[in-house]
Amino acid sequence: MFRLAQRPSAAARSLLSSAYSTASPQKIPLALVAELRKQTAVSISKAREALTHSNGSIPGALEWLQQDLVATGTAKAAKVSSRATNQGLVGVSVLSHGAGLNTVGGVRAAMIELNCETDFVGRNDLFAKLAMDVVHTAAYISEATDKGPHFASLSLEQLQEAPLLLHNDPSAAPTGTVSTAIRDTIVKVGENITLRRASAIVEDAPLAPKADSARRLGSYVHGALHGLSCGRVASLALLNICSPYLAKFLRDESARTQLGLLERSIARQIVGFDTLSIKNRAENMSEEQVLYTQPFITLAGEFNGLPVEEALKKWSVSNGLVGEGGIEVLDFLKWSVGETEQS
Repeated sequence: MFRLAQRPSAAARSLLSSAYSTASPQKIPLALVAELRKQTAVSISKAREALTHSNGSIPGALEWLQQDLVATGTAKAAKVSSRATNQGLVGVSVLSHGAGLNTVGGVRAAMIELNCETDFVGRNDLFAKLAMDVVHTAAYISEATDKGPHFASLSLEQLQEAPLLLHNDPSAAPTGTVSTAIRDTIVKVGENITLRRASAIVEDAPLAPKADSARRLGSYVHGALHGLSCGRVASLALLNICSPYLAKFLRDESARTQLGLLERSIARQIVGFDTLSIKNRAENMSEEQVLYTQPFITLAGEFNGLPVEEALKKWSVSNGLVGEGGIEVLDFLKWSVGETEQS
């Protein structure tokens, strides 16, 4: 049988406490410090402190760091909360592009703007991964509306309370919320971080898909960082394909490849111009602010330079989508970091 050791005297406990509190961080092997930093990205001094408190145990240090984040994170976030956040990233997540060879359709995507204080942090890998996790979560938790497919703003409060889903490991069990992930990152980078806006589009796959009509999504991120779908400017475009030959078109691998290039070209076009609408409105916009009247400069090949609307019609015919409709742009979303939001 195991017996509890006799409780040390008050003097002994004081001596032990003093010994632990004055333990030299230099006694912690550098290999342990490096391993802990590899797993957590904390500073060298914080890694040594955690390992000192856990007697050199990596699992114990991880637990101590988590408790330390909770204890100090809220205070740190409150301390920097008044600082302006004019830098950051726009993140894009597309979970379902729409109809394809082996899918009857349905689109699901989101866009968020995550802000920080400096461009240095905005380009940091830790910040970029946070942006991608947040936008992946936004795309996953969003629901279809009864107003038809369109980009709709998300409640920031609800999004921040949602369990954070990792974009590179969606099956992993959440360990915190979007809000706590932002708080923890504030502690790590030492800057204020704010979630400025979020929008999503969701249209579930129809129970009885139409044989001659389907939705598709195109996306583009300008200056994407770290191989992730986040940068200073980004766009999402909702397209509709309408043709009696749609099924044949989607079975053709070459046609699907060309469709993917077209979708990206449209999203790039939206970013490349001061695009405010798809078709002309009564506000007397210039031709370069109206997508359909812009010269299609991002589309390679024979239709390059034509007005976008004309190019889409000729592209549809050229790729076997003859008949009424062809490819049209139904809606789009374009955000730049720090811009004044448009109504």
